[in-house]
Amino acid sequence: MAATQYLCFGEYLIYQGVSSYNINSCEVTEIFYNLRMDVEKLQYAAHITKIINDVTDENQNTYKILQLLLNTLYVLSETDKNMDLVMAIFKIKLMCLLGFTPIIDKCSNCKESNAMLNHFSFRDNGFKCENCSRQDKGAVEISEATANAIKYIVLAPPKKLFSFNLSEPNIKELEIIGKIYLNEKLDKEYKFEKMF
Repeated sequence: MAATQYLCFGEYLIYQGVSSYNINSCEVTEIFYNLRMDVEKLQYAAHITKIINDVTDENQNTYKILQLLLNTLYVLSETDKNMDLVMAIFKIKLMCLLGFTPIIDKCSNCKESNAMLNHFSFRDNGFKCENCSRQDKGAVEISEATANAIKYIVLAPPKKLFSFNLSEPNIKELEIIGKIYLNEKLDKEYKFEKMF
């Protein structure tokens, strides 16, 4: 029974039936116990798994997405890191893994690399300079700290992904970028639903 619980990760030996798979045996690796003991953390985990459910298909090689999911759940479960920051990092990195890596080394419009890149464009998938952002009404102005955080998320190895912190205003900026970017690219509005 432990192997079939929500958020249980393990090695499963399964066989294919006529219309479904059947579990023959399982060795549980992690059950993320702390997520079950904290309603707020469980809400974030539920939101994350809903997104993952939508972007993955059965019998598809999704190792990197699984790695991101497990690392995210681990950080939620085992640390006191700001959960909005964790969610924003997860969303932006997931978009990278799904082929929507934002342009971070130059303006996504004029391609100028020496310009001050202080806007994020959802239309052109990345940073924009001051001049180009005036022609893009959907571009969001971001601080240097938020821009550096986005660069880090895009380039960081999986195990180091969550190893930074931001101030509250920068977390809000990153949260907005992550939310809108995910919703626009997946063409679906993901609302964070509170359980209580």
